[in-house]
Amino acid sequence: MRLSTCLLSVLLCLSPLVFAQQKKPLDHNVYDVWNRTHTSNISDNGQWAFLSIGPDEKDTELRIASLTDDRSYAIPRGESIQFTRDSHYIITLIKAFKDSVKQAKRDKKKPEESPKDSLGIITLPTGDIFKAARVKSFKLPKENGGWVAYLLEKEIAKKDSTANKKKKAPEPEEKKEEQTPKTEKQPEQKPGSEEAKKEEPKDSKKKKRKKAEGTTLVLRNLQTSAETRYNHVISYAFTESGSYLIFAAANKDSTADGIYAIRTSTGDTTAILTGAGDYKKITTDESSLLLAFIANRDSFNAEQQEYALYYWPVGSRNKGKEIARSGTKGIPPNWWVSEYAALSFSKDGKRLFFGTAPRPEEEAEDDTPDDEKVAVDIWNWKDPYLQPMQLKDAKEERERTYRAVFHLKNGKIVQLATETIPNIRLGSEGNADVAVGYSILPYRQLISWDSPAYYDSYLIDIKTGEAMRVLTKMQTRPTLSPESKYIYWWDRIQKNWYVQHVKNMIRVRVSKNIPHPIHNELHDWPYPPSAHGNAGWTKGDKEFLVYDRYDIWLTDPNGRKAPVNITEGIGRETETRFRHVRLNPEERARDPKADLLLSGFNLKTKAMGYYRDRIESTDKPAELIARDKRFSNLQKAKDTDVLLFRQSSFEEYPDLWTSDLDFQNARKISEVNPQQKDYLWGTAELVEWVSLDGKPLQGILYKPENFDSTQKYPMLVYFYEKMSHQLHAHRSPRASGASINFPFYVSRGYLIFIPDIPYKVGFPGESAVNAVVSGVTHLINRGFVNSDRIGVQGHSWGGYQIAYMITRTNIFRAAEAGAPVSNMISAYGGIRWASGLSRMMQYEKSQSRIGGSLWEAPTRFIENSPIFWADKIQTPLLILHNDDDGAVPWYQGIELFVALRRLGKPAWLVNYNGEAHGIRKHHNRKDWSIRLQQFFDHYLKDAPAPVWMSAGIPAVQKGKTLGLELEKKKSKASTDERR
Repeated sequence: MRLSTCLLSVLLCLSPLVFAQQKKPLDHNVYDVWNRTHTSNISDNGQWAFLSIGPDEKDTELRIASLTDDRSYAIPRGESIQFTRDSHYIITLIKAFKDSVKQAKRDKKKPEESPKDSLGIITLPTGDIFKAARVKSFKLPKENGGWVAYLLEKEIAKKDSTANKKKKAPEPEEKKEEQTPKTEKQPEQKPGSEEAKKEEPKDSKKKKRKKAEGTTLVLRNLQTSAETRYNHVISYAFTESGSYLIFAAANKDSTADGIYAIRTSTGDTTAILTGAGDYKKITTDESSLLLAFIANRDSFNAEQQEYALYYWPVGSRNKGKEIARSGTKGIPPNWWVSEYAALSFSKDGKRLFFGTAPRPEEEAEDDTPDDEKVAVDIWNWKDPYLQPMQLKDAKEERERTYRAVFHLKNGKIVQLATETIPNIRLGSEGNADVAVGYSILPYRQLISWDSPAYYDSYLIDIKTGEAMRVLTKMQTRPTLSPESKYIYWWDRIQKNWYVQHVKNMIRVRVSKNIPHPIHNELHDWPYPPSAHGNAGWTKGDKEFLVYDRYDIWLTDPNGRKAPVNITEGIGRETETRFRHVRLNPEERARDPKADLLLSGFNLKTKAMGYYRDRIESTDKPAELIARDKRFSNLQKAKDTDVLLFRQSSFEEYPDLWTSDLDFQNARKISEVNPQQKDYLWGTAELVEWVSLDGKPLQGILYKPENFDSTQKYPMLVYFYEKMSHQLHAHRSPRASGASINFPFYVSRGYLIFIPDIPYKVGFPGESAVNAVVSGVTHLINRGFVNSDRIGVQGHSWGGYQIAYMITRTNIFRAAEAGAPVSNMISAYGGIRWASGLSRMMQYEKSQSRIGGSLWEAPTRFIENSPIFWADKIQTPLLILHNDDDGAVPWYQGIELFVALRRLGKPAWLVNYNGEAHGIRKHHNRKDWSIRLQQFFDHYLKDAPAPVWMSAGIPAVQKGKTLGLELEKKKSKASTDERR
């Protein structure tokens, strides 16, 4: 097949719907046509780019564009997209139609009978496309563009029909070979064989092992189109060079079980290891010379399966060599090789890292009938974690592994992680002779009420496994420098960066002479502040780069030289925040002599841009591009100086742009939502005012298109912490998962105001009132806000603040609070069911900002709880709170609703059954979007109330009506509801 080539402007946009000449407001039908960009990338040679787009819950489309001419292609439903290393092809999965997949589920079809994905191989210079049906996955070699391997889905079993004896002869497949791997001679009694069954006692209760069965793997030469097929493949991987394809095979009777290597240039097959068993974790090193895997071939017929670790020099004629199992020297007594841990080679290929774990005891047979088994949880006050958290983490805990290393040079195994120090961070990509270990174990109970978590940290000798503790009970975990000469960490208490030499253990506070704060000065949570961050190290671990709020500082890890401001203080002078941009994902350290690309964000105006600087230079950062826009997803072609990025504003969708490294000759190469021009939109502007407690604040005001300052507009207020930095963020029309969609309401004639909120610990509710009410009043005084038509909406933390706010002010005519905490006392003792964590931490040291326990500050819990002041509420309140909310307990919304109901105040509670903290299902999101609009249109635009608001929906009518129809007669909201 060949894709037709046409003009870039046509192929890079969907065919727009036919709209009227006059712009119209957004409605709820646009969700089905408004595209989102899912992923994008640039080819290594910088000549091609792709993006995947599609509306929510609709099929996607892959768009491919040449960056050198007007060639472009469109592939329906292309996902999981990759360029080949030579930039000659794009490989993509072509997903099955979503509607077909949904229908198959409704029809309860078997998995193998449901619609399956296909593979697409697009030849970029010509637009030719090759497709293969029923493809499960594909893989490419990292450094070779000539091959692709793809795994097919299980074939549909053909029904035996004696009625139709006439059979069509199979058509031969050209350029295809089929190979079935053969194992070594198997034991006479194969698992599941008739002989084995005869030997089993009739009353045997031994669990039948479910045998894995592979499918067909296809190796395709992209240049010649020749294909070779391999049967019964479970998993597969290329070496990075693409010289070998490695795969594990398995079939029902175990005759194909094993792990095999295919030399891609010749097609020669090597059986690395065979025999009945499971072969997993295929891993090769960066040089493509070494292979590791695990297998249970020697215990496959045993009651308890045990895995061993194997090693094979790629291309060797010898079989894979077993190098570790339980009992091997270096593995702790009664431990074994874990089947769950990932394998990895060090970058230099001299070490192989794998996982071990205590060998579990064999489970005794339990003859108790299922309906008589006791199901009980025991909560013990000494438990390190609460029972709900233990239950959430039970699978992870059962599969917990501890990192060990096999030294290839001397064959020595060293256990690195232990039950005391369970977590390990390697240094220098595994090349270093040290690692960092850390443990939360002594402080696990504290996470129920304290935050961030505490750790003990250690230096681990890779050669011996010996551990030396370097930090005790710190809210940090140190990191090794790129060359592993130092460890470094942020000390929240001291508000400084520390560096410690690995060999002589000398510790230096490298940031002590920086004349400006390097911690977040705006931090307003009840725990010590975080750092502004760092830009990593220079080559050879010579210097450490530290951020303050604006600039970048070069520090000496030995403490001999004074810090140097490499951005020459321009950041602070212009209120621009400079941050290093790493264009090469594999870059581990900065080159002092090379150019640095910096992003620049003006904290005052919210303008953004990019700058060039150099560590060794005393010149000011050179501006490359700076605009009242937002830039994102910056990528550089690997082999050439071509950039791909997105540029956006509230009015401009973040389409793809390309340029050189200086951001010169920039051009737009996509138009994802051309239909936007047919709809009323709006503008975004920065607003500044002073809060009720005298603090200068910023916020965003969205205005309708063709705004007229002499008119009075209804206004919606939304907030969540601080959002003014998102001034130039684009917002697309989408069905709401919880909160209002900004362009939707602005398009329909609303103002949207988003104020920043700074908090005072112990007084979160009052802090919100001080910021929000003052901002609203400021806008009212500007003359274009209808002061009798102001609503407020927010979710979660925002929902709580709204619930509190309407107990203190009547400035809002209507309010919606999503998932609000209404009673901090009952919520304090609750559980975050999604994680199993106690909610105590939320109030004492986290976002709720009470700053103490219920017994240390009981009055704060009462003062900040809307439930105790519900009688003061005069604002009609809509509450969204779902019964599967794993963050804020559902009963918090219920408490507030039943209080208002008892007090005779207008209130509604909407609960989408089975939904969580936010609404996930598209049809529920669309339903909520409609209800939210109806609620605010009724109170702020005097629209008729819908039936669900005016009369409600009795339980006996559940599922029969949604109550979205409007009252027949238009009526204004009654005075008693408004105030």
